[in-house]
Amino acid sequence: MSSTCPLDSADPFPRTGRIAGIDYGTVRIGVAVTDPEQRFASPLENYSRRDQAADAAWFMRLAADERLVGFVVGLPVHTDGNESHKSVEARDFGKWLAEITGLSVRYFDERYTSAHAEALLQEAGFTSKRRKERLDKLAAQLMLTAYLESSRQGEGSGAL
Repeated sequence: MSSTCPLDSADPFPRTGRIAGIDYGTVRIGVAVTDPEQRFASPLENYSRRDQAADAAWFMRLAADERLVGFVVGLPVHTDGNESHKSVEARDFGKWLAEITGLSVRYFDERYTSAHAEALLQEAGFTSKRRKERLDKLAAQLMLTAYLESSRQGEGSGAL
C-alpha cells in the first residue's frame, strides 16, 4: 500500500474548506461533506449515475453548491491492503472528477465502510429498502470521518 499517488503528490490538498467524501460505485455514488473547518462529516446524498455528461454536470453543481475545495475518493482495497480492480476504477473516477471540477482529489482506504454502514443501519432497525437508500452516503460519511481523523493525527495512514 503506498501513501500517495501521482495526483496527490502534485496537488496540495486544502486543510480548510468543505470537502466531499465519495463512496464510488458504478451504479450509485454515496456523497458526504465536511464542515468548513473539516472537523466532522455528514452524509449528503446518493447519486444515481446516468451518463458522463449528466454525471459531470451533477458533480460540477455539487462542487459549486457546497463550495467544495476538494474530494476524498474511497478506494476499495483487499483485506491484505492490495488494490482491487474497483480501486483502479475509483482512481480513474477521481482523476476524471479532478479534471471536470478543477478541485484536488485524495484517495483513502475504504475497507469495511460499507459493511460497517450496513451493520449500523441494521442495528438501527431500518428495513432492507431503507438501508439501501442510506447505505452509500453513510459509507461515504464513515470513510470521510476516518480520513479526517487520520489527517488530524498527521498519519495519513489510510491515504493511498
